[in-house]
Amino acid sequence: MEIPAINLKAIVLVHWLLTIWSCIVPWLPNSFIWSNFTVLAIGVWAIAQRDSVDAIIMLLIGMLLTIITDIINFSLYYDLSVHNDTFRFSAGMAILSLLLKPASCFFIYQMYRERGGEYNINFDLETSIDSRYTTDSADSVPFTRHY
Repeated sequence: MEIPAINLKAIVLVHWLLTIWSCIVPWLPNSFIWSNFTVLAIGVWAIAQRDSVDAIIMLLIGMLLTIITDIINFSLYYDLSVHNDTFRFSAGMAILSLLLKPASCFFIYQMYRERGGEYNINFDLETSIDSRYTTDSADSVPFTRHY
């Protein structure tokens, strides 16, 4: 099964619109607004520089971080006592944006791979520990004790 191609412009546009709608009622702190619009600005940078691996990886990392900060902001600032329609619409759009972010991260990661980015993290601890204790046999002189 082939992964559908999603345009980066569409991802940025959808998240921009949902962020605008979530800010209709000022129930979220400024950190929500600044973090999401900063990530969207990085998204515009990634759109402008189509070959930049740095721009797309920063967008991916920013999206992942805003998932965490959005969850924290929603858990701290969501008010269950407010029942007007505008607040519910604003909160719904913020939650919808949060729900779409993992899918957006998946597609952004695919774009990162298409741009030539590689995700290679090697935690090979055995070779790094062993390399401290091994020496070249040509350089080492065996230690002999003379009495």
